[in-house]
Amino acid sequence: MFEDFYGNSPAAETLADMLRQDRIPQTILLAGPEGIGKATLVRRFAAQLLGDPQKIERDDLSLSENTTLIAEREKLAADKRNEDPLLFAFHPDFVTFAPDGPLRQISIQQMRLLKERAQFKPLRGRYRIFLIDRLDRANEQAANSLLKMLEEPPQHLILIATAENQYDLLPTIRSRAVMFHMSPLNADEMERFAVGRGLKDWERRTAIAGGSPGVAASIDLEVYDKRRSAMLKLLQSASGKATFAEWARVSELVSASRSEKLDGYLKVLYGLREDVIRLQHGAGGVRNTDIGRELEAIAAAVSFDWARDAVAKIDELVEFTRRNIQKNIALDALVVELRKMQPAL
Repeated sequence: MFEDFYGNSPAAETLADMLRQDRIPQTILLAGPEGIGKATLVRRFAAQLLGDPQKIERDDLSLSENTTLIAEREKLAADKRNEDPLLFAFHPDFVTFAPDGPLRQISIQQMRLLKERAQFKPLRGRYRIFLIDRLDRANEQAANSLLKMLEEPPQHLILIATAENQYDLLPTIRSRAVMFHMSPLNADEMERFAVGRGLKDWERRTAIAGGSPGVAASIDLEVYDKRRSAMLKLLQSASGKATFAEWARVSELVSASRSEKLDGYLKVLYGLREDVIRLQHGAGGVRNTDIGRELEAIAAAVSFDWARDAVAKIDELVEFTRRNIQKNIALDALVVELRKMQPAL
């Protein structure tokens, strides 16, 4: 039923059955890693229910005009963004609320606007569909505001949210939603997606993406390689395979890239850390095979406990990405903490 949608067939088939049986919950939550097609599936679902798929697809946040708008809004003062909360609504009965501002959060102003617009009846048909993309990026005020809405939603409203980590949501929000857990695509599904989309360098893209078609399609390999070089030096210094002075020189370059955000580096770091653990245990599936020798040296230098604890330290930094922390200071501190965990250093 959902044309040009790859992977996660259990979730897709269940949503299709809901449409066929005309038994659609008013609140749905799709949870899973970045780029695996959560918002895409919502748009395909909405197109079947509301019609006009071309208009609905214009809400795709990966489209260049939408990414440009979101980037431009980061430069606005907070009061300007609050006066005009971010939403996309090219179809009159389908509205997308997306993370906004330099910290990429769902704001209280957006949720107030959602409550206001939720009262409007559908222009045609029986339903309106509101998509909150990355509801786990909602601040506390926004989450509480939405919860009040979920207690008594209008009969014509279907509210669908996505989240990378559903446990970042209030338990009361989770309890009011029908939840779908979506998983990374397997190798065959990723290949079908990449070949179908005609992606250049698709084999490397799919390896880096780790089962996320959205990442495979959108990743800038030149930017990725620059960030990977920096994060590799971080791991080498943290594990004792390079000196802190070597990392400090790289840190200065990272600091000079003022437009780049900390979370972009941390995503690359997570991938390298996963490769290290796979190499330690001979698990295969290493994403960054072209730097295998460097990663093997790190894997041999650290214990599994070190690699496990490194994840916890990186997780702490992810929480700081929701604050305006300087990325080089955060990464310097990470290197220092990890070096302390190496008994020989």
